[in-house]
Amino acid sequence: MHILRPQFRIEDDRALAFAAARGFGAIVAADARGPRASHVPFVIERRDDRAIVQIHLTANNPLLELADGVRRFLLIVPGDDAYISNDWYVSRDNVSTWLYEAVHLSGVAHLRDLGENRGHGDALLAASEARLPKQPWDLTQMEPGKREAMLAGIRVIDLVVDQIEGQSKLNQHKSDADYVALVNRLAHAAETSSHRLAEKMRALRPGLAYEGDRVGRVSEA
Repeated sequence: MHILRPQFRIEDDRALAFAAARGFGAIVAADARGPRASHVPFVIERRDDRAIVQIHLTANNPLLELADGVRRFLLIVPGDDAYISNDWYVSRDNVSTWLYEAVHLSGVAHLRDLGENRGHGDALLAASEARLPKQPWDLTQMEPGKREAMLAGIRVIDLVVDQIEGQSKLNQHKSDADYVALVNRLAHAAETSSHRLAEKMRALRPGLAYEGDRVGRVSEA
């Protein structure tokens, strides 16, 4: 990932936390024919001071044969994004742009034994169900035969992370006047992702005079 400006960079621990909270991204690797990718849920754990991203793929996914313990994989984890129009700024002669947050995690991928499938399934479900306002569902509630057939149809991959790149491009370099104008526009947009970006931008510069309390109400919802 090319970090556009130093102030946009997300430091490593926050980038890992961002990725873990999202829990979904695109895994990419290349063979002789070029890049291959799959969209995957994942969990992140720490082992011996290393960050391990664990994913699973269906048993016939061509990425599996690339997880050979030598080849590098890239996990792309996107966050919220929003288009910024040129005429939203207070000052003249700006350029229309796109605000976004994203994290890239890369390293060598290792295919795990089938015996690790259940542990991965339990960990992934626990992380995913915890995001929902309900009693968590787990694999013990599935009919045993169906559960074992499902687990037999996947393979687990560990991505041993050795490079962390995170970018939060929220126009941190703009003047206060332009910054406030953009936050106000995003806070009133129809898209939920725009609201979330407005909240994050307001948190970066909390002392400015934003329009009304729209962002605060969104945050409390």
